[in-house]
Amino acid sequence: MTAFTKKDNLSVLAGELETRFPHLNWAPFKKRLEAVNEVKNPISSLISSALDQLTIEEPDWTFVAAELYSEKLKKQVEDARELPAYERFGQLITLLISRGLYRQDLIEAYSESDLIEMEKWLDESRDKQFTYIGLKTLADRYLAKAYDGKLLELPQERFMVISMTLMLNEQKEERLSLVKEAYWALSNLYMTVATPTLANAGKTHGQLSSCFIDTVDDSLRGIFDSNTDAATISKNGGGLGLYLGKIRARGSSIKGFEGTSSGVLPWMKQLNNTAVSVDQLGQRQGAAAVYLDVWHKDIFSFLDAKLNNGDERQRTHDLFTGVCLPDLFMEKVELREEWHLFDPHEIRQKKGFSLEDYYDEEKGRGSFREKYEACVNDETLTSVKVPAIDIMKRIMVSQLETGTPYMFYRDTVNRMNPNKHKGMIYSSNLCTEIMQNMSPTLVKEEKVSDGEIVIRKHPGDFVVCNLSSVSLAKAVTDDVLERLITIQVRMLDNVIDLNTIEVPQAKATNEKYRAIGLGTFGWHHLLALKKIRWESAEATAFADRLYEDIHFYTLKASMKLAKEKSAYNVFKGSDYETGIYFKQRGYNSSRWTALKEDVKKHGLRNGYLMAVAPNSSTSLIAGSTASIDPVFKKEYAEEKKNYKIPVTAPDINSETTWYYKPAHTIDQHWSISQNGARQKHIDQSVSFNLYVNHAIKAKELLDLHMSAWKNDLKTTYYVRSTSADLEDCESCSS
Repeated sequence: MTAFTKKDNLSVLAGELETRFPHLNWAPFKKRLEAVNEVKNPISSLISSALDQLTIEEPDWTFVAAELYSEKLKKQVEDARELPAYERFGQLITLLISRGLYRQDLIEAYSESDLIEMEKWLDESRDKQFTYIGLKTLADRYLAKAYDGKLLELPQERFMVISMTLMLNEQKEERLSLVKEAYWALSNLYMTVATPTLANAGKTHGQLSSCFIDTVDDSLRGIFDSNTDAATISKNGGGLGLYLGKIRARGSSIKGFEGTSSGVLPWMKQLNNTAVSVDQLGQRQGAAAVYLDVWHKDIFSFLDAKLNNGDERQRTHDLFTGVCLPDLFMEKVELREEWHLFDPHEIRQKKGFSLEDYYDEEKGRGSFREKYEACVNDETLTSVKVPAIDIMKRIMVSQLETGTPYMFYRDTVNRMNPNKHKGMIYSSNLCTEIMQNMSPTLVKEEKVSDGEIVIRKHPGDFVVCNLSSVSLAKAVTDDVLERLITIQVRMLDNVIDLNTIEVPQAKATNEKYRAIGLGTFGWHHLLALKKIRWESAEATAFADRLYEDIHFYTLKASMKLAKEKSAYNVFKGSDYETGIYFKQRGYNSSRWTALKEDVKKHGLRNGYLMAVAPNSSTSLIAGSTASIDPVFKKEYAEEKKNYKIPVTAPDINSETTWYYKPAHTIDQHWSISQNGARQKHIDQSVSFNLYVNHAIKAKELLDLHMSAWKNDLKTTYYVRSTSADLEDCESCSS
């Protein structure tokens, strides 16, 4: 199709749009149409006219603007690549390979006849699903561009290239049908892939994974190596979480010299500088979150690190912070009892164990509290005794000012870890949804006989997660969940083998656990379509049923892949194999019993399976609501450096508007209740925000945190105050 550029052609398109949307007031638009010959950019003028009329009363103007913008994009790509829009797909692949943008193996794996077949599947009509902000976000951030910035790729071509790429290593006789199925899932907007996959799949640069987590060793070499790895991950577009709990506290000894350690803050400053100076593919600053245990002696300076007042030499404004909280601490807060702060290095030296390596195996009792009490009762250990509530107060002060620290409930996390036979989970990632085994990489320098110096590393578990998300409103409404999740799990699993990760221990961990993170978005959108009020027991019960189904389909798909391709390396001895996983979650129905036996027999392809990321960017592309969050407002403006675009809640009309209650007006106890029901069915975690008024009383915020802990949430993400201006995580925007 030739792109519309002249008034006559634009009039034809406007007529078609008026036929599709007869309920809109077309008079102002037609007036602008009459004057298009007098303006330099006629399509842009009409797009502006459509957006000017976009309101909560007439939300469909976003689709009018999107279709006009689609025509503009087609004209741009035709001029830049000298190939017609959505035609000659094989030639497009060859052209972009020759320009160094696409991978060579796209034409090595697929024959000319394959490419001809794929061209037949390209469905231009599916571009009509996009809202304006969705299509603009996709075009600005993800579609392939020439080195001079000219657009070379259209939406359906991007979806097909992603599908081709993710199926490169499949058996030849099955490959084409799997490409078609993956394209069906992506092009119908039933799912989105994570930002790195959406941007980089099929291209010659960039890796495909979203999330990485490192455990920093308590040694100079280990700390600086972790910083180098952080820079490498950031350079390639990944978001990073770092656990600092093994680093000795301020005033600790170094090589027997007392009081010489400067604690965790200087290393946070180093990481802060890395995050700022090493950007992500030239598009944005790096992003990193650091986590520390609530019993660490440096906890108060850690909690103050993002505050806007105080000593700037002790501030790390560009890092996000998270606190690791055992059950015992929450109990002490509730009972208003004392809490002891320790130096982890001193504990290792005098007690012969690391306190952070333990957790309570059962609620109310376990090895962490036993080891903690042993430290409290050891008079040879130096400790600081403070009221537990004082630490919680400092946490809440920081949250209301900066949105962080995130909360990480370590005992709940580790009790529910399906791979506890192989390790420990100390903390989470940048967006609090990833929960996988972690351990530090140990570095040793050796001289060899020929005079060379060799640095040897004993690799730890350096967490990697590969994300994508189900569009709940579309997939549930169209009743395609099982079909969708079957292909989605395969796509995620294939990312593991296709990925190029420059940090060797991350690559090894990726292959060891084959972890994926299948998530969801559009929860509020779905509730509105189903006419279920957010603040209701019905919404909680619906979350329970729906996420159990999603969990079942995800495990089943991974089991089938294991049957086809083998199980992940350390499946033997896992809670999946022993059946503990199913017992913990009360899965006793006939379908679960049958699946449990299949899993025991065939294994699972993936050691970790589900994680609900924030996915703010890609939910915009798919025209739905972000993650499991409520809408911020029914109508708002999406603002970036060079534009301000009106946006309304999806599918808002006279019936659904009553179910779109804005986030800051919702009783957060209902949100916690929903997420408690959901969390039971998610083996990792959820990027779960708390929305509060800036004038909230301390007692009320404390009550929310106590409720989150008691509802077995593993993490909470931002505390989003009405007065806080917070940035979203881009790396996990799946």
